[in-house]
Amino acid sequence: MSPLNVQGTRDDDAQSKSHKVAVCIVVGVFTLLLLRLWTFQIIRGEHYRNLSENNRFRLEDVIAPRGMIFDRQGRILVDNRPAFNLAIIPEDVKDLEKTLDHLGKIVDFDHSKSMGKLSSARSAAPFRPAVIKEEMTRDELAAVEIHRYYLPGVVVQVQPKRSYEVPSFAAHLLGYLGEIGQTQLKKINHLDYKPGDLLGKYGVEMKWEEFLKGHRGGRQVEVDSSGRRLRTLQEVSPVPGHNLVLTLDSRLQLIAENALQGRAGAIVAMNPGNGDILAMVSGPSFDQNQFVIGLTSEEWRAIVNDPLHPLTNKTIQGQYPPGSTFKPVVLAAALEKGFVNPDTSFDCWGRYRLGNQTYRCWRKGGHGPLNLYEALVRSCDIYFYQLGQKVGVDLMAEYARRFGLGGKTHIQLSNEALGLIPTSEWKQKRFGIPWQKGEDLVVAIGQGFVLVTPIQMALFYSSIANGGKLVKPRVVQRVEDADGNVIKTIESEIRKEQIIRPSTLSFLQKALAGVVQEPFGTGRAARQEGIKVAGKTGTAQVVRMGEDEDENSDEEPYEFRDHAWFIAFAPLEEPEILVTVLVEHGGHGGSAAAPIAREVMKEYFEHNGKRKVAHKTN
Repeated sequence: MSPLNVQGTRDDDAQSKSHKVAVCIVVGVFTLLLLRLWTFQIIRGEHYRNLSENNRFRLEDVIAPRGMIFDRQGRILVDNRPAFNLAIIPEDVKDLEKTLDHLGKIVDFDHSKSMGKLSSARSAAPFRPAVIKEEMTRDELAAVEIHRYYLPGVVVQVQPKRSYEVPSFAAHLLGYLGEIGQTQLKKINHLDYKPGDLLGKYGVEMKWEEFLKGHRGGRQVEVDSSGRRLRTLQEVSPVPGHNLVLTLDSRLQLIAENALQGRAGAIVAMNPGNGDILAMVSGPSFDQNQFVIGLTSEEWRAIVNDPLHPLTNKTIQGQYPPGSTFKPVVLAAALEKGFVNPDTSFDCWGRYRLGNQTYRCWRKGGHGPLNLYEALVRSCDIYFYQLGQKVGVDLMAEYARRFGLGGKTHIQLSNEALGLIPTSEWKQKRFGIPWQKGEDLVVAIGQGFVLVTPIQMALFYSSIANGGKLVKPRVVQRVEDADGNVIKTIESEIRKEQIIRPSTLSFLQKALAGVVQEPFGTGRAARQEGIKVAGKTGTAQVVRMGEDEDENSDEEPYEFRDHAWFIAFAPLEEPEILVTVLVEHGGHGGSAAAPIAREVMKEYFEHNGKRKVAHKTN
C-alpha cells in the first residue's frame, strides 16, 4: 500500500471518530435538555407554573371588620379603625437582607424577628404577605410610599383594627383579641381562619367570636414581575361581623370603676328580676388596646407577674370566703327545717366555747341576748355559731346550692370558677379525715373551706330580692347585623322557681332591710335618702388571728387583712338594682364596701329619676 493510501485511511478514521464524538456530544446535550425539561415540566412543573401564574395574578385576602359592641343605650364600646400594616411578599424579593436594611432606614421594626418570619414564610407560603410591622405611623406610611418603586415585594395592607373607645373601660367584660396559634388553627379547622388572623381571647370578644368575626373577602389582581399591582380583576367584598348589644349601662360602669379605683376587688351591679348585668368591674384593670398594638415580652411579664392579678376577672373567677354574707343561707336552712323561729333567742357575750376551742364574735364585748332578726341585723357570730351547730354542714351545703353557690351561674362568659361548698363527704374524700363539729361553726359564718365568686353572691341575693327565683345572668341582649336587623335575641331565663318558702323569704327581706335601716345595723353606710335599701355586710378572714389580736390594724401586712363584702338591693318593695362589692384586703364590709355600693346605687336612682318619686311618697 502506498503512503498516500495509508494517510487517507488514517484521515477517514479520524473523521469517523470526530463524527462519533460530535454525535455523542449532541446526544448528551439533548439528553440533558430533555432531563432538564422533564424536571421543569414534570417533577417541578407545578411549582414553576405557580411561579409563572403568580408573576401575573395574585389572590389577596380582604379582612372583614369585626362586629361592633354597644351598651344597653346604644353607646359604642368597641369599634374598628383603619390600620396600615407593612408586609413583604418573600418570593418577590431577591435579597431579603438588603430590603430589610433599606426599610430599616425609614420604618422602625424588629430586624432580626422580621428576618426569621420572612424566612419561614418563604418556605411555607412564598406569595402570602408576611407582616413585619403593624400600625405604621403616618410619617412611616408616607416614607414607604415615597420609596415604593425601589422596594419590590413590599406592600402596605389596610386592615380594620379593633378600637376600645375608653382604655381599660369594662376590660374584663369586653375582653381583647390575640393572634390565632397553630394549635387553635388545627382545632378550629375553619376556612375563614388563616395564620396571623386575630380572634377573641377573653371576655365577650372570646365567648361571642362566631357572631363578631365576620367573613373575609378577596380580590384577584394583576401584578408585574416585581409584584407591583397593575389592576384589580375581580373582587368579593367581605361580610362584616354582627354587632352585639349588651345589658351594660356604661354610665353606671364608669361610676363603679371610679368607686373601686386604686383597690383590688370586684363589683357586680345587676337587675335582680331578670339577671341583666348593668356593671361589671374587676380591679385592677388593663388596657385592651395594648393587646391590639402588641405587648413586648417585658410588658407581658409585668402583667402576668403582678400580685394583684389584673388579667383575672374577679367577678367570675375570683374565689373568696364569703364571711357574714353567707349567714342568710344558715338562717334560711334553720327556719325551713324548724330548728328555730323568729323569736328564738341566744346570748352573746363575745365568746363561745365548744370542746377545748373558743370561738369569738366580731364584737369583743358581745351583743347580749338576741332574737333571730337582731342576730342578722347586727351580724352576731355567736348566734350563728349555735345555728351552725343545729343545722350542720350538709344541710347548710344543700341550701347553699339551692341559692346557686358552689356551681356555675352560666353567665355568657368563659372560664367561670365554681367556688367551693364543703360537705362531710367532700372532706373525707379530699383529706381522708372526718368532719369535725367545730367546723360547722366556722362554715356558719362563711369561713373555713367555703369559697364563692362575686357573681354567685349577686345571684344568691337576687333570689331573695326577686321573690325566690334563681335567674341566669345576662350580658348580651341581642345580636344585630350591620344594618341593625335583629339576628338573635337572648331572653332572660329563670333557672329555679321558689327556692324557699314565702314566709322564710319575707323574713330574710325584712332582716336585710334592718341591716341598713336599723340604728345598730352593720350596713348603715349604704343608706339612700328616700329609698329603702336592704343588704348584708361581710368581713372575711384571710388568715386566722389569735384571740387577742386586732384584725385589720394598720400594722397588719396588706395580704393578711380581711376581705370586705357588701351586697345590697333596692328599693325594698320592688327591687330594680342589686350591687355586690368585694374589696380585697379592704377590712370591714361596713366601712370599706358599703360606701362603694351606695355610690353605685345613688347614680342609678338619680339617673333613672327614682329619687324624686321616693321623696313624694315619703
